[in-house]
Amino acid sequence: MQRKYAFPPLAALCLIVTLLAAIPAQAAPPADFRELVKTAIPAVVNISSERTEEVRSINPFDMFRGHPDMERFFGPFEDFYNRAPRSRKTNSLGSGFIISPDGYIVTNNHVVEGADVIRVNISGKNKKDDSFTAEVIGTDPETDLALLKIKAEDLPFLPFGNSDVLEVGEWVVAIGSPLGLDHTVTAGILSAKGRNIQSGSYDDFLQTDASINRGNSGGPLLNMNGEVVGINTAIAQRAQGIGFAIPSVLAQRIIGDLKDHKKVNRGWLGVTIQDVDSATAKALAMKDNKGALVNSVLDGQPAALAGIKDGDVIIAINNQPIEDTEQLLRTVALLNPGAKAAITVWRDGRSEKITLTVAERDRNLGDKGGPDTGSQDNLLGLKVRPIAPDDVRRFNLNSNSGLLITGISPDSPAADAGLQPGDVVLAVNKQPVNSAAELADKIAATSKQRGAVLLHISRQGQVFFRAIELDKK
Repeated sequence: MQRKYAFPPLAALCLIVTLLAAIPAQAAPPADFRELVKTAIPAVVNISSERTEEVRSINPFDMFRGHPDMERFFGPFEDFYNRAPRSRKTNSLGSGFIISPDGYIVTNNHVVEGADVIRVNISGKNKKDDSFTAEVIGTDPETDLALLKIKAEDLPFLPFGNSDVLEVGEWVVAIGSPLGLDHTVTAGILSAKGRNIQSGSYDDFLQTDASINRGNSGGPLLNMNGEVVGINTAIAQRAQGIGFAIPSVLAQRIIGDLKDHKKVNRGWLGVTIQDVDSATAKALAMKDNKGALVNSVLDGQPAALAGIKDGDVIIAINNQPIEDTEQLLRTVALLNPGAKAAITVWRDGRSEKITLTVAERDRNLGDKGGPDTGSQDNLLGLKVRPIAPDDVRRFNLNSNSGLLITGISPDSPAADAGLQPGDVVLAVNKQPVNSAAELADKIAATSKQRGAVLLHISRQGQVFFRAIELDKK
């Protein structure tokens, strides 16, 4: 005989609630991008650029060049090699987006760099494309941004959002022309922030798994409000689902400078720096290894004039903590030249605040606000300048010391010795050199005493000595 169990109504209800609570919750439905895309697509443009390139023909008899029998039969090959290169037209495609109704357009510098003609194609009404010739207002190769202008009015445009408030895991949407396929929409999440992909001194990229391919460059990365939070600019080779975008907060500052001045005005302190490792932090009695250690202070520059010294550690600027050299470079670059800045340094076991006036950084670090660019007033025919903060990564240097070779006179002793722009002179006759004047003096003194000079050279991470005769005729 089967037993029957009766549950009081309240007990039965509690049991049902308990069982329902044990059932796993279903995943939230996917985000709906339809309205966002309808609004954004009219402001996203296709950019095509035409360039003229010079190419040389390939000599099919190159393997026989210099062979006496072949040249006796065919004639000298030099006439062939001395032919002027031919010109050819090349085309490239990219993306961009309109930022104002009067025709200002943002894209990547590499999309338009070196272009003879730039065409902007906009999806007009009735699904007909309107094509415009664009003018380049300004470019910034260091952040890979460019500002264009077309003659048009009442255009749809996209507003900028705040990339700083984005959180990893948020939905983002990319729109562009990958592989020439106009207005392709892809979606994903923000995968990471503050990525350094070794593309320059100001790397601070957003990473996304929204599909980005060639042709997406310059297109917008949008948040769920339809605001531009990034400019798609790079992909990771040999990877899937890894794309990078320039944060909108950085881009807005750059675009503003290009619009107002046709160039980017970056701040400059006049110091060479390195990261603080744990051993250095202990030696300096620091609580942690954050900040940027000052290797040297360039004479006559803002840091020197304000009293910053070798061995100081810059730990904050305008009360914003500095984690490492990369953050210092980005922070200083965003300072307005001529503005006052409060620099907090760690010195002699305590923090100290120093106020200085920010100078303007020239890209070549050779303007009035930059360090000594050196001269060719030395017997070797070298043009040199002190090492700048971003030279260490750019030229794969082992340290911040020495003088960077920026130019070499033709038919000079330096040219004959095989020295190259980008090499670093670490020492002359085993004595360190830190200025163009010091280099010239040491070379002149050596010329009188010995007739030859021994240079200690660093090239792409490799260090070697090179002896150069000065009285050779």
